[in-house]
Amino acid sequence: MGEVIANAFGTAAALCSIVSFAPQMIKIWKERDASSVSLKTYSLTVTCFALWVVYGVMTGAWPVTFANGFALMMSAGVLAMKWRFRDGDPEEAGS
Repeated sequence: MGEVIANAFGTAAALCSIVSFAPQMIKIWKERDASSVSLKTYSLTVTCFALWVVYGVMTGAWPVTFANGFALMMSAGVLAMKWRFRDGDPEEAGS
């Protein structure tokens, strides 16, 4: 029974980590503006998730690997949009 409860908490934590990036991604994509995103903070966040993925692989902790892998993709997406929209929407600038 203890393992079921631990897995439930782990699953909830993983879902929270992954979903927490969605509102930020949607806002940046819709507004084509990432000026409110800290490049240093998101660079550190991406690095942290990458390290957790490596840790998960090295220890065989697949729930850690998968959860942090998805969170890594989401946070990397925010970071990529920070670079893409750092000067506003590139398509509007070219018009």
